[in-house]
Amino acid sequence: MKRLLTVFAAGVPLAAAIYAPSASAAAGGPAAAAYSCAAPAVKAPAGTRVESVTAVARAAGTFEVPAVFPLPAAHIPDVPAFCDVTVTLTHPGQGDHAHVRVWLPQQNWNGRLQSVGGSAYAAGDYGSDLAAAVKGGYAAATTDAGVSTYIDASWALDAEGQVDTGLLENFASRSEHEAAVLAKQVVAGHYGRAVSYSYFTGCSTGGRQGYAEAQKYPEDYDGILANAPAVNWDEFEVATLWPQVVMNEERTYPTGCEFKAFTDAAVQACDPDDGVKDGLVSDPDRCGYDPRRLIGSTVECDGRQLTITAADAEVVRRIWDGPRTASGRKLWSGVPAGADLSGLAGTTTGADGKPVGTPFPVPAEWVSSWLRKQPAFDVSTITSGQFAQLFKQSQNEYDKIIGTDDPDLSAFRKAGGKLLTYHGTADQYIPTDGTVKYRQQVEQRMGGAKRTDDFYRLFLAPGTAHCGLNGQNSGLAALTAWVEHGKAPKTLAATLTTASGRSVSRNLCAYPAVSRYRGGDIADPASFRCTPASGH
Repeated sequence: MKRLLTVFAAGVPLAAAIYAPSASAAAGGPAAAAYSCAAPAVKAPAGTRVESVTAVARAAGTFEVPAVFPLPAAHIPDVPAFCDVTVTLTHPGQGDHAHVRVWLPQQNWNGRLQSVGGSAYAAGDYGSDLAAAVKGGYAAATTDAGVSTYIDASWALDAEGQVDTGLLENFASRSEHEAAVLAKQVVAGHYGRAVSYSYFTGCSTGGRQGYAEAQKYPEDYDGILANAPAVNWDEFEVATLWPQVVMNEERTYPTGCEFKAFTDAAVQACDPDDGVKDGLVSDPDRCGYDPRRLIGSTVECDGRQLTITAADAEVVRRIWDGPRTASGRKLWSGVPAGADLSGLAGTTTGADGKPVGTPFPVPAEWVSSWLRKQPAFDVSTITSGQFAQLFKQSQNEYDKIIGTDDPDLSAFRKAGGKLLTYHGTADQYIPTDGTVKYRQQVEQRMGGAKRTDDFYRLFLAPGTAHCGLNGQNSGLAALTAWVEHGKAPKTLAATLTTASGRSVSRNLCAYPAVSRYRGGDIADPASFRCTPASGH
């Protein structure tokens, strides 16, 4: 996520931002002698054919991650020497070519495998997360699923203009499973022994891939760290186009400055609810701030004084409320009150000098390519009535293949797997309530909260944006302690960013508990305790 913020700072349009993957890895493990780097013999996973296997020895030093739009190149220092194995797969008759990359540290392998997920429409990692894992002593793996880059959905339709269901299945779950199967073979062939423990880590699309693994392939991984997961894909991808529909219907396009004024006001009003004013809203569900309170106030924006109007407030109210049908039936959650509204409600100035909406590319591509099957379709023409129809269409056509919302995790529990998730309560791209809803459904299916906690724990991060804790939390360390030593995490140490931009240490509470101030220095995590949330 830090790389994305760098993109923003450099002036890249907000609509070019993407869901960011995770980049954390725990260090440690037994030392080992150096190994040769050669292409191993592998057995093709069921339903596939191996087209090629290559191996390249990479010297220790700085790894150069290529620029992949909209992210710039990155330079990862101090990466140890590793063997870079690539296996190319195809599903006979489907014309796909999926690449599985496995990085094998030549010394000090810790005996573990860490597979890393993708971001937006990219199924895998381009090197940043792989390098972090190898630096931590892990053998690392990822797959591109035979699809394309972050916001390139050109693979959605085949030559006849129909959805390429084979590639969609690859992206949804199939290729991730095949990567797990192959990676374990490659690791065993290289080191002469099987992995001791296997882990999957990812955020956003990567988070969804982790949940798909737990639901469909419960024996692939011992532990899954799946953050800000894009579960309920068929629903939330349409739902996150709602802010654009609202602005177009209201014919009102607030500026980023005006949106920020509403967000700041909501945070200021609800900040004290946890017992102290510290720039963080610990329980957003209790925040009932009415945006109409800001009507008539002025906001300075690029040297101009703008007055908040009733139309501005109505736009924000509908965005926070979330999509509804014409009869008022709620379809999905809205953008959290503490999140950056301009992420999904992006605007720009049109050729005529008037403001227009700039849809976030991921939901826009989903609607135009997979639902309308017209990549050039203008999503700004969608009315609220058409929106409801598209929402239902997406559910009907895609829930089974990519919904990733099956609450039956009995096979994963039986296999001994552990699932750990954090999700920021100020996530501007994936509404946090979708993850909470899924967790509640799992509790209902799996025998209640306590039985679910035995293998699946969710931590909500106050004031945290999309994938905003990558590299700033103890998630993977907590997961390995849980998997390997049976120490289930009661809290998760993290560094949060307050409304003023200050970094503070906090212990995230396991859902459904929330943090409450109990006295003392607000910079000390011990000054807060986990207590039941409202409604629990």
